[in-house]
This record gives sequence, C-alpha cells and structure tokens, in this order.
Amino acid sequence: MNNIVLIGMPGVGKSTLGVVLAKELGYEFVDADLLIQKREKRLLKDIIAQEGVEGFLQIENDVNASIQTDKTVIATGGSVIYGAEAMEHLKEIGTVVYLKLDYETLDSRLGSLKGRGVVLKDGQTLKSLYEERVPLYEKYADVIVDEFGLDLEATLSEVLHKIG
Repeated sequence: MNNIVLIGMPGVGKSTLGVVLAKELGYEFVDADLLIQKREKRLLKDIIAQEGVEGFLQIENDVNASIQTDKTVIATGGSVIYGAEAMEHLKEIGTVVYLKLDYETLDSRLGSLKGRGVVLKDGQTLKSLYEERVPLYEKYADVIVDEFGLDLEATLSEVLHKIG
C-alpha cells in the first residue's frame, strides 16, 4: 500500500503538514489520534486519565495496527512508537517519515503538555520524554526530515524530495 506515515514528537506539525502533503499528493488524510477518539468515544486526555498510560498505549497500538488505507497520509500520535505491532504494520503499509525537531524549538512551541493528551509517565519532563523517544523514532523511520529552521512550505518541499 502506498501511504505516508508521519511520526515525531507532539508539536512538530504532523497533522498540519499531513493535510498539506495529502493535498499536494492527491491523497486522503487520516489523523490517528482522531481515529482513537472516534473508536473510544472519548478525548485522548480522558482516555489517559481513565485508562492510565499503559491502557492508552494498548488502545493506541490496537487502533494504529488496524489502519487499512491506500494513498493516504497518516499523522500518528507522538507515542505511536511504543507500539511494536502498530509500527510494524505502519511500515508494511507505507513509508514512515520522522519529522525531527531539536528540543529547544519543540519546548518553545509546546508550552503546557497537559491539555494535549500527551503520554507522560509520573515525573516525566518534556526533556526526558524527548530523549526516550528520539531513538525509537530513528529506529522506525524510513526517511528523516530535520525541520530545524524550516517553515511549513520548506518542510513540505523536503518531505516530497525525500520520498521522491
């Protein structure tokens, strides 16, 4: 299947870029977080509050592992990389593009993580989350696009170039 799967930290612009990329390629667009909310009939932050981090990650893994699309740009949640089953499936159905951003830029973009439905373990900071996730993003990525200093248009151009 000919899909583009966007992975990366919260705030790197997966959903925003995903919509523009889908238009550019003539593809559909799917936001995996919205699929989770639709299936569960709850907001991400409510799922995390009610099911805990592990419960949410299991739901996220199940939903992402069941995505069946073609010619679609899929924007995933930042924690998708904790689900091995989901990541294997996404790699089978598409090209995985890691939107990479340095910690300082990310920190200035994000502000408070609480309202975003971000998976944080007790006592975890954005910095420790970043350091934990980057090796996983790099492990699963077919293509890495470093967004440092790039606006949306330049990022789009770089993604199109790298997926060729």
